[in-house]
Amino acid sequence: MPDVAATARMAVSDHVSRLARLRLSSLGLVTMLVLEFILGMIYNLYGTAPGPSNSVGLFSSPVLALHVILFFLLVIAGAGQLIRAVGARHRLTLWLSAVGLLGILGAGVAGIGFTDHGAAGASLGMSLAFAVSLAAYVVLIFALPSSSTT
Repeated sequence: MPDVAATARMAVSDHVSRLARLRLSSLGLVTMLVLEFILGMIYNLYGTAPGPSNSVGLFSSPVLALHVILFFLLVIAGAGQLIRAVGARHRLTLWLSAVGLLGILGAGVAGIGFTDHGAAGASLGMSLAFAVSLAAYVVLIFALPSSSTT
């Protein structure tokens, strides 16, 4: 006859372990978002600004190319985080992971608009979407258990 208490302890331990991995994944996403912000600021200060009559290619400079590549990596990492959150069945993690991914996607859409026309609103949109994503993943870092509590 199986030991029900031992099985229950293993299930709780596995759930806490999943949440700890999601916490580490959130930390990775925060790090990537900060790097993305830094690359965006470097390009903003030293790159060629798009205007109403001229657009800028997404790979027109090394800094902008890194910024775009990191965006795609952020989308992949954010989608992976959301998939893991669905598997963990933890409501807060699920919602905040979805908000974080939507913020990343929103920043990407605004970034494409910015490179096309140089609109100040698109630049603001990138910044606000970045802030939403950053806030969502930072909350997860503090809300989820660390691996030391496993």
